[in-house]
Amino acid sequence: MPQEAEIREASRSSDYGRVIELFRKDRRMTQRQLGDALGMSQSAISRLEKRGARSYTTNALAAAAAHLEIEPALVGLSGPRPPQPARDDDLRRRSLLGGAAAAAAAPLLAAIPSASDALSGQAAALRLSTTAYRQLDGSTPSRDLEEAVTAHLRLIQATARTAENEHRTRLAAVGSEAASLSAWLAWDMGNTGSARARYGAAVTAARSAGNPMLAAYQMGSLAQFEAHTGNGVAALNQARNARRALRDHTPAVAEAWLSSIEALGHAAVGDQQATDRALTRSRTVAEALTKTEAPPPWPWVFTFTPEKVTAHRVTCGSWLGLPDWVLGDDVEALATGHAKQRALLLLDIAAGHLTAGRIEGAFALATRALTTGLQYRSGRIVERARTVRRSLTLLSPPRVVRDFDERLLGVYL
Repeated sequence: MPQEAEIREASRSSDYGRVIELFRKDRRMTQRQLGDALGMSQSAISRLEKRGARSYTTNALAAAAAHLEIEPALVGLSGPRPPQPARDDDLRRRSLLGGAAAAAAAPLLAAIPSASDALSGQAAALRLSTTAYRQLDGSTPSRDLEEAVTAHLRLIQATARTAENEHRTRLAAVGSEAASLSAWLAWDMGNTGSARARYGAAVTAARSAGNPMLAAYQMGSLAQFEAHTGNGVAALNQARNARRALRDHTPAVAEAWLSSIEALGHAAVGDQQATDRALTRSRTVAEALTKTEAPPPWPWVFTFTPEKVTAHRVTCGSWLGLPDWVLGDDVEALATGHAKQRALLLLDIAAGHLTAGRIEGAFALATRALTTGLQYRSGRIVERARTVRRSLTLLSPPRVVRDFDERLLGVYL
C-alpha cells in the first residue's frame, strides 16, 4: 500500500479525499485520467480530493475506491457482499443480480451538493454498476446477467438523451463500456450477431465521447471478436482502425495488446509468418512493460504481461495446427482468469494435443472445459468444444471420446 502510515492517518481523520489522492498518485494517474475513468471532470476530482474532513458524496467515493482498488473502509464505506443467486428460481435470480449491482451503486442515494456534481456523480454511479456486473460475469452464467445488463444499458442511453452536451459525452463513455459488456455476454451465449452489433454500438458511443483511447479499446475488442469468429480480414481492419484512433500516441500496453490481436487476425487467415511477427512484437513490448512497472495509461485495459502473449500464441497455434506453439510443460498454468476464460484456453490446448495425435490427453482437457461450459451455460464454450470434436474423425474412437460425445448429446445452448 502506498505511504501506509499517511493513508491510515488520513482515513482516521475522515480526510478521504487525501486517501484517494495518495492512491491516485501511487498509480501514476493524473486527476484528468481518473476523472475520465469515472465519468467525472478533472475539477470534480480536484474538489473530491481537497474536500478535507467536510462531507463527501459517497457515490464519488465508491467509484474512485473501486477504480483505484482502495479498501472501502479506508474511505468510510462498507464493502457490499453480493447475494448468491437462487438457482431454482429465475425471477428471484434476476432480482438478486440487480440487487448486487444496486448495492455497488447504492451511493446514488447520497446527498449531492451541486447540480454539476450530481451529473458527474450520476455518470460515476452508472459506471460503478457496470463494473459490478462485469465482476459478476466471472461467477454467473451470462444468460442470468444479460437481461439486467441490457436494462442497465437502456438506462444509460435514456439518461444521456436528456443530459446537456457536456455531460452527454461522459455518459457516452459510460454507455460504451456497458455496450461492450453486453456484447461480451451475447458472445458468451453464442449469439454472434447480437455481439457484433453491440460491439459496434460500443465503438460508436466511444467516438461520441471523444475519447480516442476508449474508442481504440472498443475497436480492438471488436477485432478480437472478429478473429475468434473466423473473420481474420475484418479483425485486421478493426485493429488498424484502433491504431488510427490513437494516432501517434499509442501507449506501450496498447501496442502489446493490439499486436497480439493482430496475431489472432493473421492466424485466422492462415498466415503463420505474419502471426509470428506480431506475437514477437507483442512479447517484446510486454517484457519491457514488466520492467517499468507502470500502470496502464488507459482505464479500460488490464495489464498486459508476457504470459498473456503466450496464451495468445497457444490460441494462434491451435488455429494454425501448430502443436509446437500449443504444447509445453507449463502451458496449463497459463489458464488464469475466471473459469470461462480458463475453459476456452483449455480447449485451445486440447486442439494442440489432438493435432499431435494425443487423443486421450486432448479429450481429458476438453471434458474439463465442457464441464465448465455446461455449468455456466456458455454457448461459446460448448460450440468450441464441438469444433474440437469435429476435428477428430475415427470410426472407433476411444472411451474418453465416447464419454465426451455422451456429455454433448442433447446439449442445446
